[in-house]
Amino acid sequence: MFHDPGAIVAIVVVCTMGWLINNWIRAKHGYALEDEWGGKTERKDTAETLRLKTENKALHDKVDAMQDRLVVLEKIVTDRGYSLAAEIEALRDDNGAPIGLAQTTKKERV
Repeated sequence: MFHDPGAIVAIVVVCTMGWLINNWIRAKHGYALEDEWGGKTERKDTAETLRLKTENKALHDKVDAMQDRLVVLEKIVTDRGYSLAAEIEALRDDNGAPIGLAQTTKKERV
């Protein structure tokens, strides 16, 4: 079987095609390429990838800042003082004065 030179050539061609397809897929998806000895060759960043990395970093920083602000807002809203102020506002009468003040002014008019 392996005495035929055609079989050996076919095996070499199949292995070479597999290696080429493997490197093509790796290059397409941004992975490091393999040389014939199994070593890796890292891709160099282009101007576009450097711009995207910079933009990505800026967006991550902005999201982190917004998460910090959200934590502060959640603390304010869940604070008992905030809900107490909302309850006081709900108890105001039509004139906008607290109920206790509205009652004392009514007593003074009588």
